[in-house]
Amino acid sequence: MPTVPHAGGDSGEAADRDRGAARLSGPLFRDEREPQPGPRQPDGRRPTPPDPAPDPASADGAPGTGQGKKSAGRNLRAAIGVGIGLGVLILASLFIYKPVFVGVVAVAVVVGLWELTSRLTERKDIRVPLVPLAVGGVAMVVAGYVRGAQGAVVAVALTALAVLVWRMTEPPDNYLRDVTAGVFAAFYVPFLATFVALMLDTDDGPWRVLTFLLLTVVSDTGAYAVGWRFGKHPLAPRISPGKTREGLMGAVAFAMVAGALCMQYLIDDGVWWQGLLLGLAAAVSATLGDLGESMIKRDLGIKDMGKLLPGHGGIMDRLDSLLPTAPVVWLLLVIFVGGG
Repeated sequence: MPTVPHAGGDSGEAADRDRGAARLSGPLFRDEREPQPGPRQPDGRRPTPPDPAPDPASADGAPGTGQGKKSAGRNLRAAIGVGIGLGVLILASLFIYKPVFVGVVAVAVVVGLWELTSRLTERKDIRVPLVPLAVGGVAMVVAGYVRGAQGAVVAVALTALAVLVWRMTEPPDNYLRDVTAGVFAAFYVPFLATFVALMLDTDDGPWRVLTFLLLTVVSDTGAYAVGWRFGKHPLAPRISPGKTREGLMGAVAFAMVAGALCMQYLIDDGVWWQGLLLGLAAAVSATLGDLGESMIKRDLGIKDMGKLLPGHGGIMDRLDSLLPTAPVVWLLLVIFVGGG
């Protein structure tokens, strides 16, 4: 999970939602908001609007629409401290004893599923069966590490079946809605996380996983640094108003450089130009993953998926860019240097 804070994650989204940012009309990727008519004064003129207050920064550190001082929007000291602690735990388990790292991934999957299903119940009254999802999620990760892709596919199928059967113990009202959300959760969290276990189950597995983590972290860092300093043009204002095109370019540039270095020095038989393509793909997938979870949180009307990690939000708020990036990095590494 990325150890660099999103410098606000979706902290600016709650404020923008109150101003109607989530209900903008027109194309999805639009740079300007339509002026909203206001009440007229007795002489027929419209009152002069007050100066807007500064918006907290969003995921890539863009300042939002306000003219005030840019703000990170979160407790950066706590976020950095938690990030360092997570980084030490991940690296220690990854290079000392690989099965422990598999356990770390499995725990993250279970907690992420708990956060996601809890928010679905609280905000939408969607009752997803957590027990079969949690058991199946752990089974997916372990099967991917022990039995490879075939084992993971079997675990996914059995998990989906278990969700269908488990929900039958309750009244049939909203059965289709609940099991559909359950199958979605099974693919969104544990299935995508299984690709990390598949990367680990190779001769140079720890280095592949480290490359995957570094690319995601560096992408997030580039988006934050460049977006905070130069961000002016919104990338997807209806989803995450603080994300900017400049931040995306920063993510791509940082990740491509990191990818070239990782492929040249960390991956067996890797070549630097392959790392450029790997970094580009990782930056795009990480950004899309971040936007995807932002869309879910907008629909649910929440700022964070949880509160377990001070300065970060919940586990899912740190997995948002990692989950979709895992299969992308796994696939490109298999294409470039083989399955190990």
